[in-house]
Amino acid sequence: MAIAKRKKKFFDAEIPLINKTTQVLAYELKELEGKLISYDLTRILKGKSALLQLKIKITEDKAIATPKHIRLLPYYLKRMVRKGTDYVEDSFSADCDDAELRIKPFLITRRKVSRAVRKALREKAREELINYVKDKQIKNIFEEVLKNKLQKDLSLKLKKIYPLSLCEIRVLKVEKEK
Repeated sequence: MAIAKRKKKFFDAEIPLINKTTQVLAYELKELEGKLISYDLTRILKGKSALLQLKIKITEDKAIATPKHIRLLPYYLKRMVRKGTDYVEDSFSADCDDAELRIKPFLITRRKVSRAVRKALREKAREELINYVKDKQIKNIFEEVLKNKLQKDLSLKLKKIYPLSLCEIRVLKVEKEK
C-alpha cells in the first residue's frame, strides 16, 4: 500500500519589530517553533544594507518572529570608507535588562587620525553603549538601532573627541537570554 505524501504549506510569520509579515514553508505550524529566518532590510532602511535574523515562537496558533541578530553587510561598510579616512571597530558583550548582547560598533572619522584618538573613540563608544543598554529590553534596543536613534546619540557624544563621518552598529546579537 502506498504511503500518502505530505505537502508543505506556507504559514504567515509576524515580525512586530518592523510591522511586516512573511511566509515560511513547513508541514505544520508547530514545526516552525525555534526556526531561524533571515530578512533583508535594505529597502526598509533606504539603502543601508542590513540583514535581520529572527527566531520564530508559536503562541496561540500564531508564528511571531523575535529578533536575534542584526548586521550590516560588508559591501555597505566598504563603500562608506573613503581614501584619507580611518575606521574604528570594537566588539564587546553588554548586559541589558533581559539578555546578554554582543555589540560591534563601527566608526569612520572624517580624516586620518592618530592611534590615541582612535583608542579614545573606541573606549568612549564602549562605555556609552554599555551604559545605554543596561536598563533597556532587547525589543527596544533593536527598534532604536533600526530607527538610527542609538547611532545618532552615540555620534553626538563621540563628536566631542573627534567628528565622525559615520557611526553605525555593525553587529547586534543576542548571546544569552535571561
